[in-house]
Amino acid sequence: MLNIGELAPAPSRTTQAAADVVEGLDKSWLWMALAVQDIKLRYRGSILGPFWITVSTAVMVGVMGVLYARLFRAEVAVYLPFLTVGLVVWQFVSTVITEGCSTFLAVQGIIHQVRMPFSLHAYRLVYRNLLVLAHNLAIVPIVLVIFGAPLDWRVITVLPAFLLLAVNAVWVSMLFGMVSARFRDVPPIVMSFLQVAFFVTPIFWSPDLLGVWKPLAELNPLFAAIDVVRAPLLGVAPATYSWLVLVMTTMVGGCASFALFARFRSRIAFWV
Repeated sequence: MLNIGELAPAPSRTTQAAADVVEGLDKSWLWMALAVQDIKLRYRGSILGPFWITVSTAVMVGVMGVLYARLFRAEVAVYLPFLTVGLVVWQFVSTVITEGCSTFLAVQGIIHQVRMPFSLHAYRLVYRNLLVLAHNLAIVPIVLVIFGAPLDWRVITVLPAFLLLAVNAVWVSMLFGMVSARFRDVPPIVMSFLQVAFFVTPIFWSPDLLGVWKPLAELNPLFAAIDVVRAPLLGVAPATYSWLVLVMTTMVGGCASFALFARFRSRIAFWV
């Protein structure tokens, strides 16, 4: 018989959290299917389905493009591609942050009844929003072709940029999901913050308009997330600090989110 002292020690919280993240990735077939089902249920009975997102985005871009080009005294042919890419990426980033607050709250029934890795719910949320992003991106090449955006070799950097955005979306979903499950005041606070961030982040206006305050805008992680995608598609180099800010945000945010996930993972089921 085994003595109690001979029993293997229980795995650490960090080991369990890492196993959860890996197990969630291994079940990609499940969270992909659930994300597609979410999209289908959201637009059930609709003729255009998820392309309503594309249509609404196109209308917003058209209206804002003409209006703000006039306000900023910019050429429509230059401003409209700038605005289009900025809005498309911003919608992805802001939606991930907003929905990230309900990563676990929205699936409390599943958490209480079925044993699944918690990370799976974050992957599901991110993949669902990547599908929405793919629908919105259909507008971008049309606008770029119509207005003759000067593409060059830098366009290939869009691929690693989207990869970093996806990684950031995962840790944001897990972090905000945990905090919101514990403190229910967080979601409305986050929504209020995003409303302000939309206007203070260079999405529909250029950071050059700030003059000597331009570096403050370029150090904004939200701007960096947009700039690393928008600049290459417009045939220009990203701002000086955009890649550095995004990489640092990915590393610091990812490590902080994982540390909190390892610490409080066992409490998520009780919080929801």
